[in-house]
Amino acid sequence: MAVNRVPVLKRCRSLGLDPIYLGIDKKSTRELRRANRKMSEYGLQLREKQKAKFIYGVLEKPFRNYYKRAEKMTGMTGPNLMILLECRLDNVLFRAGLARTRKEARQIVDHKHVLVNGKQVNIPSYLVKAGDTIEIKEKCKGSQRYKDILDATSGRLVPEWLDTEAEALKISVKEAPAREAIDVPVDEMLIVELYSK
Repeated sequence: MAVNRVPVLKRCRSLGLDPIYLGIDKKSTRELRRANRKMSEYGLQLREKQKAKFIYGVLEKPFRNYYKRAEKMTGMTGPNLMILLECRLDNVLFRAGLARTRKEARQIVDHKHVLVNGKQVNIPSYLVKAGDTIEIKEKCKGSQRYKDILDATSGRLVPEWLDTEAEALKISVKEAPAREAIDVPVDEMLIVELYSK
């Protein structure tokens, strides 16, 4: 499997992104020094796409597939794309506070700790739907790892489209998220412009 090994803070600096969006509360003190070059229109579009891919941890081919799927859905392609990315299982775990970062959420799913509607799911890109119930397996609930995660994420705001029972390590998806509820600093219209060329 392809893995992006670029240091996270360095990548955040190059994309002009705050590490908080990734669940990392470190700050880089270095400044990004660029010559006084104006970024082209294509450069801006590409940067928005790379930002979305980096935040959600999606590689190029799956990202393109999400775009094609968003095009076929009813409504506008840009918001549909963001909603699809937000409904990924690893992202839902991160949003609900059952993981410190999306990478950790991905690992939890990979290690078969997650049940969706009572069935074990080990695919981080699994798309959750309204009415789904997600929980951590019974035998994993008592582990120290989840106690540490809950301590670290206790102050995090849970989006209103999710209903979380932190003590029971259980999440219910009330509805699909609206674009306004997604607080990711990505201009999805630039991504649509990039792919529609």
